[in-house]
Amino acid sequence: MEERLPPAPWTQREDLAQLVAALGAVYMRWVGGAVRDTLLGMPVKDVDAATTHLPERVIELCTAKGIRTVPTGIEHGTVTAILPGGPVEVTTLRKDVATDGRRATIAFSGDWEEDAARRDFTINALYAHSETLAVSDYFGGLRDLSSRRVRFIGNPHERIREDHLRILRYFRFQARFGAELDTAAEAACSELADTLKGLSRERVAMELLNLLTLPDPAPTVARMRALGVLPVVLPEAGAHEIGELERLVAAEAREGIAPDPVRRLAALLPALPPVVETVAARLRLSRAQRDRLVCAAERKPSDAAAPHGLAYREGMACAFDRLLLAGAETSPLAGWQVPELPLKGGEIVARGVEAGPQVARMLRAVEARWVEEGFPDRTRVEAMLDEELARGN
Repeated sequence: MEERLPPAPWTQREDLAQLVAALGAVYMRWVGGAVRDTLLGMPVKDVDAATTHLPERVIELCTAKGIRTVPTGIEHGTVTAILPGGPVEVTTLRKDVATDGRRATIAFSGDWEEDAARRDFTINALYAHSETLAVSDYFGGLRDLSSRRVRFIGNPHERIREDHLRILRYFRFQARFGAELDTAAEAACSELADTLKGLSRERVAMELLNLLTLPDPAPTVARMRALGVLPVVLPEAGAHEIGELERLVAAEAREGIAPDPVRRLAALLPALPPVVETVAARLRLSRAQRDRLVCAAERKPSDAAAPHGLAYREGMACAFDRLLLAGAETSPLAGWQVPELPLKGGEIVARGVEAGPQVARMLRAVEARWVEEGFPDRTRVEAMLDEELARGN
């Protein structure tokens, strides 16, 4: 019996029907995540299409129908159609000519099975006919999808040698979709783990963070360590750190807080700022990501005792990170706004203190007491100032 995509909001989009009309139904099919996720009954974020048209022809046909295009990856055959319901990447069928584990030299093709053969996993090589929504499955992807099995197309060693990043992609897809483990895939990932050393740090970081965004990546991360994959890309993450990740995932679920990949990366690293700095530099993380990791690494057992003071000193994001990493409740911060000290240095000068270091010291002394007392109002702050002036601080 022929498999067809079930009804889904994206299959009803008028702008996609206009794209089909522009390119011709016989020349294009929906492919990849939209097809896979629709078959699984999951929400679809992005819609991609494959076509036998060359990229220049895609642009020509879309332009003729008033559809704007952007040549986002035209050298690799990809043109993005800008549609009201969201952009669609339209990619010409391809075949690999040469690969070196980091990038591929491709040639355009007119053969759907040849295009499917260069993809990574069987569940990602499903094509839906643009009008009938009948599914073309060349490598058993429907069966694997039904059993929740992430399986490489063909020989897993060959697929990995074509693109080493597929090792990390395998574990990410396994964490998201997998139930039944594929022993051949796992063995290949383990045997070829060292090839990950040749990848750009940005690509490795992207895959790690994408994995850590998933609902519960901890079992997969533990398996990556057991198979020798994690030590290649994140040697700092040992058994203790994986336990920290497990506890963090449980704390996020208990507190009803969405997964955050940077917070989870913090759990996988020792709480040592110099180590965290080194990892952030190695993975070429952004300054904001690095700062969050460092702040999380400075966590203390006393954090949970004064969550408001923690949020005031370190910021709300870091406070949530540190409380969750400690397994503490975050409810005291719910709806709480970080206040501003109701005292300025000019007021201290107006009370007769000479502008300079003395004013700064007095301001810090009042601020410390204000935080310790739970952020009392202006009247109490003025009394604190009077006391500090009397002490001559």
